[in-house]
Amino acid sequence: MKQDNDLEALVRQRIRGLRVARGWSLDELANRCLLSPSTLSRIETGHRRIALDHMAPIARALGTTLDQLVESDADDDVVIRPHSNEERGITTWLLSRDSRQTVAKMRVTREAPQELRVHPGRDWLIVLSGTIVLRLGERTILVGTNEAAEFSTMVPHAFGAHGGPAEILCILDHEGERNHLSLESQHDHVAS
Repeated sequence: MKQDNDLEALVRQRIRGLRVARGWSLDELANRCLLSPSTLSRIETGHRRIALDHMAPIARALGTTLDQLVESDADDDVVIRPHSNEERGITTWLLSRDSRQTVAKMRVTREAPQELRVHPGRDWLIVLSGTIVLRLGERTILVGTNEAAEFSTMVPHAFGAHGGPAEILCILDHEGERNHLSLESQHDHVAS
């Protein structure tokens, strides 16, 4: 019960914070979400429980989603710790993850493996420092600092560092995440 009260208090705080950040009065937000100003005021102050049929129009009016309004405020994701796989020569920092895509920063110290892999989806990467060797089928492509690559992962592929360590920012779709990142206890590491 306390957890429900804490979540409701957090949602109230977010609603008021987003409204104030937009410079809107209670009347203006109430008008945009088709609620009475008194109902909205009671919701914000905790004098009325927040009903789901109120949350959806409030979220829409504030330009957010229900998920964002109710997501945890736990600070366990404030510091992103690297997950290192020395054997594979890659250290990974997961920067975001949702149902559509994962963003990860990787430090690559290994050379491109000989075995090329194939899986459904697309991968995107930008080289932050160093040079990456990207093997796509029969082609070998060098991708340098501040250059990006985007490719279908149905093409046999592998990547590695060229001439020393490289750091990349990767965006993996759902299939790429499943095939490149796997859980090792509670830690993620690259399995490419």
